[in-house]
Amino acid sequence: MRNTSLAENKNHTTPIGVIEGFFGKHWSWETRAAYAIFFAQHKFNFYIYAPKSDKHLRKHWQQDWPSTEKKLLQSLRETYRNANVDFGIGLSPHEIYLDASRDQRQLLTQRIQQINTLEPDTLCILFDDMRGDIPGLAQIQIDIAHQAAQVSTAKKIIFCPTYYSFDPVLEKVFGTMPENYWQTFANKLDPGIDVFWTGEKVCSPCYSQIHLDEVTDLLGRKPFLWDNYPVNDGAVKSNLLQLRAVNKEHALLDGKIAGHALNPMNQAWLSQVPLASLPIAYQQKNNYDNSKVFEQLCVSLCGEKLAIELLNDIEQLQDMGLKNLTDIEKLALLKKYKNFPNNNYAQEIVDWLNGEYQFDPACLTE
Repeated sequence: MRNTSLAENKNHTTPIGVIEGFFGKHWSWETRAAYAIFFAQHKFNFYIYAPKSDKHLRKHWQQDWPSTEKKLLQSLRETYRNANVDFGIGLSPHEIYLDASRDQRQLLTQRIQQINTLEPDTLCILFDDMRGDIPGLAQIQIDIAHQAAQVSTAKKIIFCPTYYSFDPVLEKVFGTMPENYWQTFANKLDPGIDVFWTGEKVCSPCYSQIHLDEVTDLLGRKPFLWDNYPVNDGAVKSNLLQLRAVNKEHALLDGKIAGHALNPMNQAWLSQVPLASLPIAYQQKNNYDNSKVFEQLCVSLCGEKLAIELLNDIEQLQDMGLKNLTDIEKLALLKKYKNFPNNNYAQEIVDWLNGEYQFDPACLTE
């Protein structure tokens, strides 16, 4: 089983990147392409295309993209190749395990062959946000992952289980987890396949060494973090703009995990501020000061004038949130950020204040 590293690392051993894996309003193709340069400049190793809104990756996973969309993906893949950033695809064969027939398996092979034409560096097989209370689920999912790995031409395979955290919300929403679910992966999943994990919670603020050691023993390999920060597609967090830099604990994760993927906000431009803090955390390690880095990134990315306003308003934007702002406070913020015309960061705040980023009820966990 091939399992070579993601794009070359500098100053750290753990590959770091971003997975576009959220519900709700997705990024534009132009934004995704522009991010290739952003990732290269900030020394990210990979990007994984897996928006929940792409039905050809989820509910209609058996169908290839229409020609127009496929060409956009081919162009995007080439853009990332030119930027020397690994490009990944996240396929969610929706509840294929409810009908593990020969026909379904043939369709899976066909679909992965179609994805192979994009020449992704990474293929993710994702079983998150699906029913899980099925006897023998782990073995069925392992068989599917092994089939995908055999057909795929990608150099790295990452698997996301249905239960990807200790968070009880997963069993509440997707049913009781089958007995020995995680232990089966440790015993039978090809050790060359990485496994996504979100931490003690679906949205974990930090990852303790004790927890990571426990998960490593449980899965039979170091977890590949699917870090749900700064994502804001949930019922609560859709009211927030999560702009602060990643916390200090992130600076101490290098070498303790198989990889680290941040899941960004629906607001692509504003996401750049917290996203850009992760490689800095890995590089600075014990010297990392998240408050100082947040200020520096606001200035370098958004400009000094807008940065001053963001720093002044961070408690309203990230702590209070949209639902807790009074009408007067909303109007004041709107007036302020409308004074930055042709500024993508400010425009996303204006759109957020105007309610253009509605919560997607398809997001069942937070």
